Amino acid sequence: MAKHNKWSKVKRLKAVTDARKGKVFSRLSRDITMSARSGGGDPEGNARLRTLLLKAREANMPVDNIDRAIKKGTGELPGVVLEEITYEAYGPGGVAFVIQVTTDNKTRAAKDVRALFSHSGGNLAQSGAVAFQFLHAGQFLIAVEKAPEDRIIEIALAAGADDILTTEQGFEVRCGIPGFDQVAQALEQAGIQPDSAEIAYLPVNFVPVANLGTAKAILHLQEALEENEDVQAVFSNEEFPDEIAAQLG
Repeated sequence: MAKHNKWSKVKRLKAVTDARKGKVFSRLSRDITMSARSGGGDPEGNARLRTLLLKAREANMPVDNIDRAIKKGTGELPGVVLEEITYEAYGPGGVAFVIQVTTDNKTRAAKDVRALFSHSGGNLAQSGAVAFQFLHAGQFLIAVEKAPEDRIIEIALAAGADDILTTEQGFEVRCGIPGFDQVAQALEQAGIQPDSAEIAYLPVNFVPVANLGTAKAILHLQEALEENEDVQAVFSNEEFPDEIAAQLG
């Protein structure tokens, strides 16, 4: 299977810390609401919702918050109307970004995202200008201690996964978007709980960043986007040489 070196980046961007728990709960709540709206509020029949509920429990999200989010999605509780928007942009060093937003105010969200890129020397791009540099697909990250490689490969491929990438830290399972729920269910039935499971934008073209100042600016922009209340996920295609990565820690 192919090698992959992006595990640490993904883990860093998805780290759940106590200081950001409120933002984590807000994101999970919106994701749960949107999942319940599109696939129903019964986790037995909605694999994506089951995956989100596992994330919520791992983050110690209160049960009442989870129930409210599901009921908002199914229409049992009134709530604000949420919309999903995907922005494409260029950041420092020409790095491509895809930003997924779930918001109740499109004007505010667009203004905030545009301002963050302008401040960093980047800019928003037209739809399609950036997305072609990414593979839009299902992605599961599984730590190496969760299961042997041959077991992961057997289960994932039988469930319809397209590829399994390996690193010293673990395995990355990729699948088409229509097959996401099937792969998620197969892993769940096998007792394998991914560290991360999502529909992601995975870079296929990378932009080398050999300047430390530019690298720091990229990380600062990523962190600022992650802190924004409306931003659900940030994907980018920078690639740091080992010496730059070492200086960044």
